[in-house]
Amino acid sequence: MTESTRFTAGNTPDAPRSDLPDLLAALAADLRDVDYTVDGVADLLGASAYSALSRDQLIPALIVTEAAATGEPRAAALAAVVRLWLLAVPQDAEALDAALPRVRTEGLVALRLAETVEGQIAAAADLRPYGWEATAGEGSGGAELWVASDLAAHQRAGVLRHDHVLGIGQASTTLVQTTIRRHAARALDLGAGCGIQTFHLLHHSEHVTATDISERALAFTRFNLLLNAEALYVDRARPEERVSLRLGSLLEPVAGEEFDLVVSNPPFVITPRSTGEAAADQFTYRDGGLPGDDIVASLVRSLPGVLAPGGTAQLLGNWEIAAGTSWEERPQSWASPDTDVWFIQREQLGPEQYAETWLQDASENRDRRHYQDAYAAYLDDFASRDVGGVGFGMIWLRRPARGEPRVYRFEEITYPIEQPVGPHLGAGVDREDWLAANDLSAAHLLVADDVTEERHQRPGAEHPGVILLRQGAGLRRTNLLSTELAGFVSACDGDLSVGQIMGALEALLGGADGFDGDAFRAGLLSEVANLVRDGFLLPSDDA
Repeated sequence: MTESTRFTAGNTPDAPRSDLPDLLAALAADLRDVDYTVDGVADLLGASAYSALSRDQLIPALIVTEAAATGEPRAAALAAVVRLWLLAVPQDAEALDAALPRVRTEGLVALRLAETVEGQIAAAADLRPYGWEATAGEGSGGAELWVASDLAAHQRAGVLRHDHVLGIGQASTTLVQTTIRRHAARALDLGAGCGIQTFHLLHHSEHVTATDISERALAFTRFNLLLNAEALYVDRARPEERVSLRLGSLLEPVAGEEFDLVVSNPPFVITPRSTGEAAADQFTYRDGGLPGDDIVASLVRSLPGVLAPGGTAQLLGNWEIAAGTSWEERPQSWASPDTDVWFIQREQLGPEQYAETWLQDASENRDRRHYQDAYAAYLDDFASRDVGGVGFGMIWLRRPARGEPRVYRFEEITYPIEQPVGPHLGAGVDREDWLAANDLSAAHLLVADDVTEERHQRPGAEHPGVILLRQGAGLRRTNLLSTELAGFVSACDGDLSVGQIMGALEALLGGADGFDGDAFRAGLLSEVANLVRDGFLLPSDDA
């Protein structure tokens, strides 16, 4: 790390200031007292208006808070804060001074969270409550935080600025829910944005390094860290003891270092490149500046190089799917044979849908001519590489601590899954390791508690035509069973070993003409291994 990569600026232009510790402490105390929390805002708005707000629909919340502003003093105080930041409605200074008596409007302006516009106080940034309950590996108690970011498209007019700092979006919460939470001595948040991943990492990591190519993004991260210092176990006077902020592109700021865990919500959006474009022309929160899906490809190839032995990386990404090919062909070409890898495709869009999604994301659909030109550029760009679709999903990588890689999975799961799914992904990895380390035929298995069986048969039929196993938790897979495999599963009560159950089934079926015992045992053992791998069956010690 060089001094040029270390980021400690507390007074970055056009971003909230984090070099005013007394005002930060005063703001945190005021927000806590006014109950500006996830539950406090939900209680004030009511279920319907709060749900609408989560969809970026402001009108119901505007109606509720307008009524609350003239009501009971405590509700009026919270309504003023909600209207200022969540709804971007300018407020009278007197109302804000009453709601936030320690920091007051002068402090909000000094921190660059608000500005004076035509005699009223308007939001200069978004500041919203964010909280979570602890999951396995994340300590106890969870956290209640406040997170600053740039005002979003539904809060302001015009196209987003190109150095826009994204708030708590769907992708960031997806990565939060996907990450396997286990203790890490050193963790890396690659492309920190406003710092969401870093906040979670601090609850189960001794030290976190957060990087970004944007000075404004790191300024927001630093502000959020120091505003929430107590909840994140950070000393405002010595934050570097737990967090290091680094300025730079991709892995450049951490060259030569190793981490136990890397998480990244990288700027993975595929964007048409144009001749002579400058970095200032790119939306840095989503556009890494490379053609096609090269930024995700480069990370999948390079991240194992910064992982400590046994270290893991989790990220989100897009990948191009060439017309007439299967989705996994391109991601498979990126995977190193020396690395454990698990891709889960969650969605696939056509070129037109993809263009519409990301043009709307930056409000580029507000100018008809610009929208038409940008849309055409997307289609031309995809056509130049014969792209028939774009996949989105979750990526898990691991540098084996010893021996050969054990995990190589590429699967598509497009239906709803349990959230957070991170603990279930971690359990899946553990089962892969167990299968590699144990003799399955000697194991005693149990059916997982969330698994149910379905049998379907035509009226009057003697036997079912379809037997299904379904998971009610985790990745909620469904498995089609043969009659023999269904019989095996029904016998998995922990008493008999896998080999003993297979022997009993072989004795029952072995009298049939042409029965091949060796092929039967090998095929059934492979199918049982898949059921263990997917969590339908569990070793009796773990069930």
